[in-house]
Order: sequence, then structure tokens, then C-alpha cells
Amino acid sequence: MSFSTAVPGVRIAPATNAGHRSNPSVRVAQVAPMAHSEGCLSQRNALKGVNEFMGKGSGVIRVGSRATGNSKARATKQVTQAMFGGIGKVFAKDPAEKVKKAYQPRVDAINKMEPAMQALSDEQLRAKTDEFRARVAKGESLDALLPEVFAVVREASSRVLGLRPFDVQLMGGMILHEGQIAEMRTGEGKTLVACLPSYLNAVGGKGVHVVTVNDYLARRDAEVVGQVHRFLGLEVGLVQQGMTEDDRRKAYNDDITYVTNSELGFDYLRDNLAQTPEELVLRDFNFCVVDEVDSILIDEARTPLIISGQAEKPSERYIKCAKIADAMTPDVHYKVDEKQKSILLTEEGYEVAEDILQVQDLYDPREQWAVYLINALKAKELQKRDINYIVRGGEAIIVDEFTGRTMAGRRWGDGLHQAVEAKEGVPIQNETITLASISYQSFFLSYPKLSGMTGTAATELAEFNNIYNLSVAVVPTNRDICREDGTDVVFKTELAKWGAVCAEIKRMHQNGRPVLVGTTSVERSEFLAGLLEKEKIPYQLLNAKPENVERESEIVSQSGRKGAVTISTNMAGRGTDILLGGNPDFIARLKLREMLYPETVQTTDDEIAFEQKKGGLALPSKKEWKAAASVYPCELSEQTLEAAQAAVDAAVLGWGKRALPELEVEDRLSFACEKAPTEDPVVLGLRAAFEAMVAEYSVVTSAEREVVRELGGLHVVGTERHESRRIDNQLRGRAGRQGDAGSTRFFLSLEDNIFRIFGGDRIKNMMGAFQLDDVPIESGMLTRSLDEAQKKVETYFYDIRKQLFDYDNVLNQQREKLYFERRRALMSTDLSAVMIEYAEETVDDIVGANLDVSIPIDQWDFTSLVGKMKQYCYLLDDLTEETLRAKAQEGGIDAVGAYLRQRGIDAYRQKQTEIEAVEEGLMPQAERFFVLAQTDNLWKEHLQAIKFIQQAVGLRGYAQKDPLIEYKLEGYNLFREMMAQIRRNVIYSVYQFQPKPVPAAEAPAAEAAPADKKAKKKAKAQSKA
Repeated sequence: MSFSTAVPGVRIAPATNAGHRSNPSVRVAQVAPMAHSEGCLSQRNALKGVNEFMGKGSGVIRVGSRATGNSKARATKQVTQAMFGGIGKVFAKDPAEKVKKAYQPRVDAINKMEPAMQALSDEQLRAKTDEFRARVAKGESLDALLPEVFAVVREASSRVLGLRPFDVQLMGGMILHEGQIAEMRTGEGKTLVACLPSYLNAVGGKGVHVVTVNDYLARRDAEVVGQVHRFLGLEVGLVQQGMTEDDRRKAYNDDITYVTNSELGFDYLRDNLAQTPEELVLRDFNFCVVDEVDSILIDEARTPLIISGQAEKPSERYIKCAKIADAMTPDVHYKVDEKQKSILLTEEGYEVAEDILQVQDLYDPREQWAVYLINALKAKELQKRDINYIVRGGEAIIVDEFTGRTMAGRRWGDGLHQAVEAKEGVPIQNETITLASISYQSFFLSYPKLSGMTGTAATELAEFNNIYNLSVAVVPTNRDICREDGTDVVFKTELAKWGAVCAEIKRMHQNGRPVLVGTTSVERSEFLAGLLEKEKIPYQLLNAKPENVERESEIVSQSGRKGAVTISTNMAGRGTDILLGGNPDFIARLKLREMLYPETVQTTDDEIAFEQKKGGLALPSKKEWKAAASVYPCELSEQTLEAAQAAVDAAVLGWGKRALPELEVEDRLSFACEKAPTEDPVVLGLRAAFEAMVAEYSVVTSAEREVVRELGGLHVVGTERHESRRIDNQLRGRAGRQGDAGSTRFFLSLEDNIFRIFGGDRIKNMMGAFQLDDVPIESGMLTRSLDEAQKKVETYFYDIRKQLFDYDNVLNQQREKLYFERRRALMSTDLSAVMIEYAEETVDDIVGANLDVSIPIDQWDFTSLVGKMKQYCYLLDDLTEETLRAKAQEGGIDAVGAYLRQRGIDAYRQKQTEIEAVEEGLMPQAERFFVLAQTDNLWKEHLQAIKFIQQAVGLRGYAQKDPLIEYKLEGYNLFREMMAQIRRNVIYSVYQFQPKPVPAAEAPAAEAAPADKKAKKKAKAQSKA
């Protein structure tokens, strides 16, 4: 193999086939071993040449063609590509062009309306909302309104935000309105696109949900984009973690609600656990726009939403098994399957565990030691600290593997979280039991119209179609993409890869180009940060650690500054654009916030942190909102600072000294930093100060932008392939936004998890074949193998999600039926018809269980039947065998059933009269309580039972039976039995209910309590159910 340029620090020997006779087409350069020094992964001497290989194109091992004629072959290939390379482009179908052709006529119609809209006053433009509502009420379709509505929203956005939606953004809005997924590149303005269809569908009066991946984005969108809707007269709601029921109810009743997927899903589950209609917060679903739709509907679809209740106290077994697991040895006592994320004990492992625990069988159902031990081993081997979770404040907090954010309040089920807590030595929280659950697939499919937007959806087209019945439309970019995507650089070892990454960052940093580095975990991001510290390269770290999360938008917005280096765990859903040279608007807002918040934000109890002062005085420490000094590109003039301070002083006078919640101040500052019409002198003062700051900062950032653009723009470095190509593409998409210059390159190693676990024998063989650790490998065969490995991962996880969907679809049909019956009981003021139905069906059950129609009537066991009926309802004490025998002689089992059904109805009427005599209106309250209590309790037990069934049916595949079919049959039988049990328990409880009048001394307290609570207390005290 010939090299055009020698690589410093690497000695190249003549090419040889020794050791590779089985594949004569593979020729590998021999690299003399280098002496490694201490320091940055010992790569300083061994990888000096890596600094150069990206620019010079040397030092790369190319595999797949013979050495002889290599240069000639490459030259011929280049000539061929030059002559015929453009032909493919001519005939290739561009999906974006297809979309443009389909929607351009309506875009032209909207553009024609623009002069008329510009001529309208603010009041006339706002009056359009009432006009649209009236037209919808008269029966005009939303599709017919679309051109005029979009023209109105475009004009409102221009006036309020100073942003006029591009034609391609109008197309994106139409796609969302039609219930499709709009794929729009990073930086194309997806947030503003959602403003168009959300307004159009909101004028119908049924509400719109705009769903985002985190609270920050929901709040930002509600504050910024929501101003357009408010300007046009719509109510905009925001749901955040920790809000009260009343605040949530109000937000969901607004025209447009911004909310995260988890808050929305949990509110749905909580509504289906509500005990009174007043506790409900959601209204009927209408239209939903999901931002980062692939992250929510695909990445998070493997994890169902679960509301849990407290079970028994945690067992000491977790601690004991954690110690045993720590003492066990992999491959000796147990096997780890990283692909399936499972643990398998060996025979030796069984024997050791049983000997230590002094038990005969780990799987004894009375002890169930196996569950605790397997979870302890999973916690040890599969749940890694700073990758899968972090420990903070004595808690193990899950880290979202797709977004890199912590998920406070979320816990792994089946005792796994307790096992992790035992491993880390933090307090073990109570075990839980599932009260309600739903998968994201089932939840979002309950919307009559669903749409979404993302920068990367085309690779998951089949899944969106098969599961959600959503098509994907690729929206054209506003400007041509100028980004250069470099070929992957592959090393044999991780050691060499990290050395090359460090060298690449150093080279780019010295050139002045901003660098964004994507890593796959908190651990890897901090490892790379350590390497950069040794090289004395300044950087910003963005991962799930709380000290970094708080500065997220500040870090991302300044990642385009000259020489900036940013390390991030994941760039999906960050919500802040990376502008070359820096973002002057965001910098100005940070500066104004730094001055305004300390003077206007009130101190809350949970924000006060006490410091020990001299003299023994404990004083509250003042919360600061100060950004790092390096964020600001220049010092502001004294005139601007004085104007800003005057605006802050005016705000203190108008709003009060530290008198407002932080969210309220944030909302007001956001409004002041936009262009919405206002006559408020405080807002106008803040706006003038903001605009002055932007003007001064823009002088510096604009000049820096041109410098960075000349240098080549933002350079993105990927350090590992993710589980999905989408996440890699999201990282790449951060470079080259809106026609900017930019470049990307991924550095990989054959030891990366994705290739080690899913790569198969071919990659393992390559690892053995290449004897070079420090030199990158370039091979078409290798690249194809890596692509195949990544596709295997995507297919593997798609199969998991599909299986989850198939199984959850069975449960979802049951869930919908049960929740429908529950909601009917919750909202009803008269359940007497339901109670009569329950009474009749329960009588039929008792008769069918006690009388055997296959034998003669004179042999029927009327004694047992009479006993059961009296046990069932004490009001049937006068029932005799003779009466039933006579009925049987007259008309058989039908006559007996009809007679007993009538007696059951009469007994219910009698009980109803007795209860109403005690307190008018008490009977409906008691009936509702019994229905809800029995439904919730038995559904909880059903969820446990069907979960066990799902695990058990997997073994039936060995008997040539389809596990899914078996699950459906078993699940159906379980559900029928559960519904029958609910019916029996409810009517039995009604018959047994014997309330007592409240003594006069307790009457005032009783009157103060809600009627439903009185019914619950009386029912619990008196019912024998």
C-alpha cells in the first residue's frame, strides 16, 4: 500500500499479506509500535500524526483493493464520477420537491392576501379571530379557512415577533394541519411552524395541545410563540411540573395548551383515577402537534407511563442480594447478555447463592430470592452510574438515554430501582404497585387528529405508518445546505479514537472554528472533558448533571462563537439555535435577566438556602441569575447600562420589590423582548433597554459571524454511533443551519458498544485482522459492516416497540372499555339503571353456578341456591326452597331466573328507599363510590395478573403456539372475569350498605365535608364488602 505523504510519528513499513492469506484483497500497512508517554490517553507521541490526517488525507489505512494499481483505480473512479455522477441526481426523485409542488398553489394564495393583511390595523387583525369562529360555527370547514387563517397568523407573527414565516414554513403548517409528520431541517423554524395549524384548529373551539419534550421548551414556546396567539385573542395555557390541579384545569381549558408528553400522559392517567368530576383536568382530545415527534413516539415508546402506589416496606433482601452480587464473578457465576439486557445464572451461581442464603430453591414462590438476586446483578452489570442514572441528594435518578436529561420522579419497576439504591448505599424507597399505565403509542392514538414535526423522521417512515398511521412529508429548506459531511474515521481501539478526537478538537480550536462534540453518556462527556483539560482547551459541558442543565440554553446559544468548544450528551430537543458568532438576542436577554430578576423575583421557602455566618447568624443566601462573564462578547456602554438600570427600577416600582414568582417575571421579560404592541410603560422601558443591548452586542457578533463563516463554520464531532441514525443526523444537523457553512465528522472504534454488541462475527474478525491501534482504517467493507450493525440495532429496537405495541393494544382495548365505564359512573347523577343491570346479571351468575340443567329438576340443589342468594342479599331472608322449586316446575331455569331477578330489583328499590330516608341524595354518591373503588382495586390486580401472563406466554412458543394469540385469549378471559367481579362486588356492597344518621354534635363537621367524602366514610364503616 502506498502513502502519498508520511505521517509524523508513524513509521510505515512495506505492505505485506502475512497473516491475511485467507483474504488476499486485504492489505494492511505495518506500523512500528511507538513508545507511549503519560497523559492524555498516552496518545501525545503515538498520535501526533492524527492532527494532520484530516487535512492531508494521509495516515489512513484503506482496505478493499490491491496495492497494485490503487492510484490508477482511484483516478479512473474519479473521472467516471465526474462524467456520470450528475445523471443520478437528474433522475433521482427529491421528496422535498414533490411536497413543494403539491403545496405551492395554496402558498401562492396566501402570498396574494399579504398586502390586504398588512393594511389592517391591530384591532382589525385581532377581530379576524371572531370572524373565523363564526364561520366555523356556521359549518365552514377548516380547510376552506386555511389560506386566510395562515395569512393572518403570518402578519401577526411579523408584528409581534418580527418573524415572517417563510413559504416553506407555511408548507410545514399545512402538513401538520393534515395530520402528517413534517420533516424540517434543524434551524428551519419548527417552533414557528406549529403556530399556524394550532391557531387554525383552535378557532374551532375544541382545544389544541402542542407537546414538547421538556418543561423548558414548553415554557419558552408558550411565552414566545404564544404571544402571536394572545395578540390574536386566543387563550394560551402552559402546564409545568408541580402545578396544582386548578392551574392545570385552566391551562387545558385554554384554546392552545403547551405541555410536555409526560405531564400530559400522567394527567390522563390521573383523570382516570379521579374520585369526583371536580378532580378532572383534561377535556376531550381534539388536535395534537408533537414537537420532536421521533423522540417522543419512537425513542420513548419503549417505556410505558405508570402511576404507582405504595406497597409494603422495602425488604432487607435488596441489601443482602447486593452484597452477594458484588461478590459474584461474571462468566463464572452468571452470564451477561448486553443485547437482551438480561442476566442468566450459571449452575455454579445457583449453588453459591443457595448456599449463602441457606435455601433449597432460589425460585421457591414463597421466597422468590431469584427476583432479588437477578435485579442485584442487573444493577451491577447493566445499570451504570453516570450513564443510566446519577446519584444526587441521596437518590438514584434515572437519566434519559435519548435526551441525556434526568427524569426526577421516574423509577424502574419490578424492584430494579430498589436494587440500584441498595448497590449505591442510598436509602431504599418503598416498593410500588401499578395503579394505572399506558404506552405512548396507545395514548397518542387516542387523538382524533395527530401530527408532528422533527428534523429526522424519514428513516422511521415504516414505523410511523405501521403503528401511528402517520405519513412523513419532507419540507424543502429555505436555503440550500452547504454543510460538508466527512466520512467516518474508524480506529481499532477506543484509546486511539479518543486520542484522535482530542487532536481534532485541538486543531479546530487553534484555527478558531467553533466545535460541537456529541457523546453518548454523562460518563463519556466527562471523560472527554478531562482530556481537554489536560490539553488546556477551554470547553463548555452540557449533560444531565444539574449544574450543567441549569445553563443549557446559555451554553447551546453560544456554541457558535469563535473558538468555542461544547461537549454535549445529546442535541435532540435542545430548542436553542446555534448561531455563528453568537446569539445577540439571547445574550441581551441574559444580561437584562441578570439585572431584573434579583430585584423582582420573590423568595420562596424552598429557594432559601442558609449559610453559617460569623457570630452564629444564619442568613438566607441570595439566589443569583448571573451568566458566566465569557458569555458577553463586549462591555456595554455606560449609557445603555444606565438606561437598563432605569428600566429595572421602573419595573420594581410597578411590580413591587421581589414580589412576583420567577415564572411570572420570566413571562413578562419574554413579552418585553419581543415586539407585541403594548402601552405598558414598564414593558416599553425594558424593551428599549433590550434593543439597545442587542444593537451593541450585534456589532461584535456580526463581525465574528463573518470570521467564523470564512473559517468554515461550526464543526461537529461525533464520538460514537447512536442506536439510531436519526440521533446521529440530529447532531449533524446542528452545523450548516440556514445555508451557513459547516462540517461534520464521526470518530468510531470497533470497541464501541453498538458494534461490539450488534456487530456480529464480521466486525469481530476485522478487530482480530487489523494489528494497528493508532492509525484510522478506511474501508468500504468496514463502513458497510458498521452501517449494517446500526441498522440491526434500529431493527432490534423497532421489534421491541412493535411487540410492546401489539401486547399493549390488547390491554388498551380493555383499558378503553374500563375507563369508559368508569367515566360514565363518575359523571352520572343517577346510576340506578346500572345497579339494576348489575343485580340482574349477578343473579344469573348465581343461578348458573348452582343449578345444573343437565340433570332432572327434582335433583337440582335449591338449598345451595337459596343459601347463596341470602348471603348475597340479606333482604331476601324470606326466600324458600319451595318457592324456587315451584317456579322451576312451572318454567324451568328461565322461570327461576326471572323470579330471582325481579326479587333482586325489588331488593335494590327497597335499599334505595332506606338510604334516601337517611339523607337525600346519599344513594347516588354511595353507588358512585362503590363503582369507582371496586373498579380501581380490581383493575390494579388485573394489571399485575396480565403482566404475569405476558411473561408466562413466552414459554408457549416452545409448544408451537403464538405467544401473542395466547396472551389475547388469556387476557380476554381475565378481563371478563374482572368485569364480572366488579359487577358482583358493587351490587353486593350496595345491598350491604347500612348508613347511620350523624349525631347532632358531629353535624357541623359533617356538613363542612364534601358529600362524596361522607359517602366514602360511611360506606367504608358500614359496608361488609
